Amino acid sequence: MTDTDTPLQPKKKGLTRRQKRTLSRGVQYVVFAAAVIAFAVTADWGRLRNQFAQADIARQMFPDVITLALKNTVLYTLSGFVVGLVLGMVIALMRLSSVGPYRWLAGIYIEIFRGLPALLIFIFVGVAVPLAFPGTEIPGGTYGKVALALGLVSAAYMAETIRAGIQAVPKGQMEAARSLGFSPAKAMISIIVPQAFRIILPPLTNELVLLFKDSSLVLFLGVTLEERELSKFGRDLASTTANSTPILVAGLCYLLVTIPLSFVVRRMENKAQEAIR
Repeated sequence: MTDTDTPLQPKKKGLTRRQKRTLSRGVQYVVFAAAVIAFAVTADWGRLRNQFAQADIARQMFPDVITLALKNTVLYTLSGFVVGLVLGMVIALMRLSSVGPYRWLAGIYIEIFRGLPALLIFIFVGVAVPLAFPGTEIPGGTYGKVALALGLVSAAYMAETIRAGIQAVPKGQMEAARSLGFSPAKAMISIIVPQAFRIILPPLTNELVLLFKDSSLVLFLGVTLEERELSKFGRDLASTTANSTPILVAGLCYLLVTIPLSFVVRRMENKAQEAIR
């Protein structure tokens, strides 16, 4: 061994990457469990139960909470979704058009209605439209106003989703359709769009869930007792009874719809991923 030689140093033993991940996960579980235990121990369950879980008040809400409030919420959501889907399809095709003004108009619409809060759109439909067109009524009354407001908001998001789905279809599909004598419009409608919808079905279903929750903004349009949706129905009863149980029941009714829809979205996303593999 020469003077320049140095003895080999033993390698320091440390945690492997897997062991570090396991340790980090364990620490997170402990912190989460500690937070849950702290909440369970410190919360005043008696007051919570008295304010949010009065069975007699909850029973008074049925069957109106289902036959009236939930029904209206579903109708508002579906009508807004249909308007948004039709308008979104038109805007998406304009966005993909070779005509410059169509693309510019579609882009402006998308940027405006994605940037504005849905609440402002509801106020605009309920106040600005009657002022701008005096003597005219939106067909369908409150249902028509909600369908228009929700449709205007959702169309901006659906348009981008539909555009992305159309662009995800291989270009060879259009070329094959054109070689068979299809016009560009017929090829788009009968070949491209159906394939695009199979791709975008999960995000469209997710948009339906978002619309279901946004339907609570209908209260800013001014509704009658028969036109109330879940949120308004629960708030009115809560103020009448001076208890928050109606709000909790209304929230559970929202979950009754949104959780199954979210499960459907996950199933469709998993099937789409399996198809890609």
